Order: sequence, then C-alpha cells, then structure tokens
Amino acid sequence: MTKEEKVLVIQEIKDMLQDAKVVYVASLEGLNAAQTSDFRRQAFKNNIKLKVVKNTLLQKAMEQIEGVDYSEMFPTFKGNTAVMIAETANAPAKLIKGFRKQEAFPALKSAYLQETFYVGDNNLDTLANIKSREEMIGEIIGLLQSPIQRLISALENKEEAKGAKTEEAPAVEATPEVVAEAPATEETPEAPAAEGEAPAAE
Repeated sequence: MTKEEKVLVIQEIKDMLQDAKVVYVASLEGLNAAQTSDFRRQAFKNNIKLKVVKNTLLQKAMEQIEGVDYSEMFPTFKGNTAVMIAETANAPAKLIKGFRKQEAFPALKSAYLQETFYVGDNNLDTLANIKSREEMIGEIIGLLQSPIQRLISALENKEEAKGAKTEEAPAVEATPEVVAEAPATEETPEAPAAEGEAPAAE
C-alpha cells in the first residue's frame, strides 16, 4: 500500500469515527470468506457500518480524532481487525453474540460507547444487555405516563361519581318538599269560618 493510499484509508476511517457514539473493534479471524460475507450482510441489516482495517491505520485514525482519547483500546489492535460503528449501543454485541451461536468467531476486542471503554471479549454479555437509547426512552416515557394515567383515571372516576350523585339529588330533595306541602294542604281555615257565619245569616 502506497503512502497516498494509506492516507486515504486513514481519512476514510476518520470519517466513520467522526461523531460516532458506538464503536466496536472485533476480530473476524477464523471466519472463512462465506462466513465473513454473511456477517457483513447481517451487520448491514442491523444498520451497523463494518470495515476490516489494518491495526496501524486504525490507531493513526483514532489518534487524529478530537474529543475522544481511544488509547485505551490500542493494546487490543492485534491480528485481524474489523471496526463496527452503530447508532444502537448494544447492536454490534448482539450481532457478535448471535453469530457465535453457530461459529467460534467473531470475538470482541474492545468497544467505546456511552463515554465508557470496554476491553476484552469477556465484556460481550455486558454490552449485549446494555439498553439502547430507544429502549431507555421508552422505559422513561412508560414511567412518566404511569402516574399520569393513574391521575387521569382517578379524576375520571371522581367525575363519574359526582355525575351520579347529581342525578340522584332531585329524587332526594323531592321528599322534604312533599312533607312541607302536606300540612298546608291539610289546613282548611275556611271551614270553621263558614260554621261561624251560618247563624248570622239566619
């Protein structure tokens, strides 16, 4: 590879890494051509950018990235190396783990996500179980909605109870009115007056 070609490859890697929030470095060593192609296809389906790179060029590209010090990952850059860039934090780990159900490889070398470094294949399960941003947002929304839904439900029940009480109110008030009017109907002050006037007429 000429010097100019190396410069181009380094720039290509830098473009991949620029503003990347999820960076995995894996080993595809041990996979044959067909298996490697299958792994690439699965990566593409899961919106994971994958590029097999030379360790020295990867390190040089990472050294030129501003804002992130990738030096903690450099000791893992040995043998066959593939860079995996994703939007979802656990997507590359799940892909590696799922692929390994059939094959011995790929293996995780190191990873950088959520401003934390993970070095070694022993971190694969931990990374696979990390909740993605979408999953975390979904859980937060669920937690926020839960008390609101309970409040709305309580208010609706209160309104229903109030409405039922208002409908029953006229029937309850009708009883005292009947009782109040009853004596007025029974009082007939004109009857005694009529009896008293009868003799005067004679």
